[in-house]
Amino acid sequence: MKILIIEDERELSRDIFAYLSSDEYRCEQAFCFDEALDKIALYTYDCILLDLNLPGGDGLKLLEEIKRREIKSGVIIISARGSLDDKIEGLKTGADDYLAKPFPLPELSMRIYALMRRSSFSSSNILKSNNIEIDLLAKSVTIDGRRVILTRSEYELLLFLIGNRKRVISKSSIAEHLSGDMADMLDNQNFVYAHIKNLKAKLSEAGCGNCIKTVYGTGYQWIE
Repeated sequence: MKILIIEDERELSRDIFAYLSSDEYRCEQAFCFDEALDKIALYTYDCILLDLNLPGGDGLKLLEEIKRREIKSGVIIISARGSLDDKIEGLKTGADDYLAKPFPLPELSMRIYALMRRSSFSSSNILKSNNIEIDLLAKSVTIDGRRVILTRSEYELLLFLIGNRKRVISKSSIAEHLSGDMADMLDNQNFVYAHIKNLKAKLSEAGCGNCIKTVYGTGYQWIE
């Protein structure tokens, strides 16, 4: 899952980044209103952590912009403004959750997990597709009861494909999801092809072949 941390307190942002990265989330950072606006305009995120007191603008204005652009990212407000009125205003504007500072980092991680589970996978800890079973909490994959060992990128790619199973996903969208704002520096074709090839091979070897369809000239689609 890819997360954008919008927080001007750099030490706190670094702590969140380090903790969530160790929990196998892919994280990017923005430290002011304009930088955050640029990132949400250019890239997609599964979850946005949004501070309200930002240099250059109010976080609620940024939230309004996220909703105006119909960006589908889940939004969790993280703010020292912890009054009931602030929480109500944030949730009314469109935030999915509100966490007042200071907060334990494990709680933040579980709030993110709960949000992602609700929005993408029908509130279940277990995701099933074909004969694949994914334990979202343990981040483990089994096929017909046998454990399949995936790299972090392969696991993220599998979730991305299944979560978008009704869509054909372009190579550039996959590259951006797996590498964020580094995608423009990579050879998207080779980078994406290598991960698709490796994931296909592991799934096929475990008994789940033909799940990933190549749509030539367009991208890839998960088949159920």
